[in-house]
Amino acid sequence: MNVLFSIFVSDILPVFLIAGAGFLIARRLQASVKTLSHVSFYALTPCLAFKMLATSKMTGPEAGRMVLMAVLVTATMGLLARVAAIPLGLNRAELSAFLLVSMFSNGGNYGLPVVMFAFGAEALAHGTVYFVTSAILTYTFGVLIAAAGKRSMTRAIAGIARVPAVYGVAAAALVLVTGLSVPAALMRPVGLLSDAALPVMILVLGMQLERATIPDRPWTVVVAVGLSLVAAPIVALALASLLQVSGSARQASVILASMPVAVITTILALEFDVAPVFVTSAVFLSTILSPLTLTPLLAYLR
Repeated sequence: MNVLFSIFVSDILPVFLIAGAGFLIARRLQASVKTLSHVSFYALTPCLAFKMLATSKMTGPEAGRMVLMAVLVTATMGLLARVAAIPLGLNRAELSAFLLVSMFSNGGNYGLPVVMFAFGAEALAHGTVYFVTSAILTYTFGVLIAAAGKRSMTRAIAGIARVPAVYGVAAAALVLVTGLSVPAALMRPVGLLSDAALPVMILVLGMQLERATIPDRPWTVVVAVGLSLVAAPIVALALASLLQVSGSARQASVILASMPVAVITTILALEFDVAPVFVTSAVFLSTILSPLTLTPLLAYLR
């Protein structure tokens, strides 16, 4: 019970307090969620992607296994989601949204604090590599999936070139490969904007919740949440065994894979207009229910 209470107070309650502020801003001031979504998508998330990559230490076999772990978990969840969607009769936009919420978990503003709280600094280092890899997948394949919801595949691929976060990833990769030193005059504003990204994303979630209604297919939300909170931990544990990921690396990767639906999916759903009500419902429900699955998983991994 102490572990459950600590997780709630330190990791879940802050999310809901910030989302609550977004809810009130939208309700009382009629603020535009689309405008704030644009701010996050075009200004804040590319800085977040750049900072996380440029300051990470992705070297050695252990880092390689964490990268592979993140890629395989995401791909496996995508395959499971595609199979699970067959009997649901989803249209193209709904299928894109379903894949988004099933494949991408909230490793940043939720997962990394939980890893630090439960397993310490060593696990956090492994978790950072996993999270950065997941962020790259989100800003590339996640964008492609969202864009494909209402566009042809050619236009969807072309749409990736217009996503600023992709250039943030590319710039960070250039820094890592060449060993270039980023001037403080550039890194400081990037750092400030990066620090603002996650809170603003949660504000967008709260503002979107103010507009939320019961989705047309509530059982589709339940299935998606079940994949995120129940199937994902099983997949992660199996892959960790297969890849011989052990110790703090296993703890970090399994926990991050088992997080609720990523808040960034609400941004993508809004930007590409792929079932945003469904995505917001999945984010909200999975976050509310996550302590019920994360607490026993934390106990098991210890």
